[in-house]
Amino acid sequence: MTFRPLLAALFLLPFLAFGETASAQTPPLALPPGPQQRPLQENIEIGASTTEIPIASDFRGADFTLFGALNNTDQLLLAIGQYDIVVTLEGPSDYMTVRKKQRVAGIWINTSAITFTPLPESYSMASTRNINDVASPGTLRAMGLGVDHLSLKSAVFSGVPDNVFDFQEAYRRLKLSSGIYRNDTTGVRLERTGLFWATLRLPANVPNGVHTARAYLFKSGKFIAQRELKLRVVKTGMEQAITDAAHQTPLAYGALCVLLAVVTGWGASIIFRKD
Repeated sequence: MTFRPLLAALFLLPFLAFGETASAQTPPLALPPGPQQRPLQENIEIGASTTEIPIASDFRGADFTLFGALNNTDQLLLAIGQYDIVVTLEGPSDYMTVRKKQRVAGIWINTSAITFTPLPESYSMASTRNINDVASPGTLRAMGLGVDHLSLKSAVFSGVPDNVFDFQEAYRRLKLSSGIYRNDTTGVRLERTGLFWATLRLPANVPNGVHTARAYLFKSGKFIAQRELKLRVVKTGMEQAITDAAHQTPLAYGALCVLLAVVTGWGASIIFRKD
């Protein structure tokens, strides 16, 4: 009787050992992987010093300041200058014509002309560094960033056939020399905090109408994001009243001009009449 418990324990010992071995070899249940968080995409926010610039009789030009902030940036890349900002201000678009003069029989006359598809009447650009160092020429050309990369497509050609490239270069040269097109390769200040600002100069001959200000964000030469806002350039005072009258009531405006000319001539004849 005393040997039965001992024999039972010896009989069960192999089964207990096998159970422990099997438990040790059973892998733990693997939990399904959770959703991976993607890094936030960089973006840009902008504001402006004003949304309207009035043009009076004594207008000599104005400064327009665009400022903003970068969000979700890589602080290391920001510190080593891998982020770039390009700011543009484009005026209303219209068809532009370039004419070429040649001397014929001692007289300078227009021999050929090209009309380009609508282009901004005014264009100003500023960047953190030289625009050609910000992105590849192909990217700049596709986005139309910078005076050299504006898309000049001919819509109408008249006169003697000529090289279109010469007309394109002449258009850029004339616009830059008149100050209506501007390039400032160091006009954008970008701080390590992600804040930036740029001041663009509007010339005295800036066209009135709705202008578009845009800010482009690049990282290591790659375009990331852009924002835009509108700027109104409007005539004020007597200039605006005359412009409105000429466009809204052209017949009355023309009659008033003729009457004013007649009265002025009649008054001058009386004042300077010799008795």
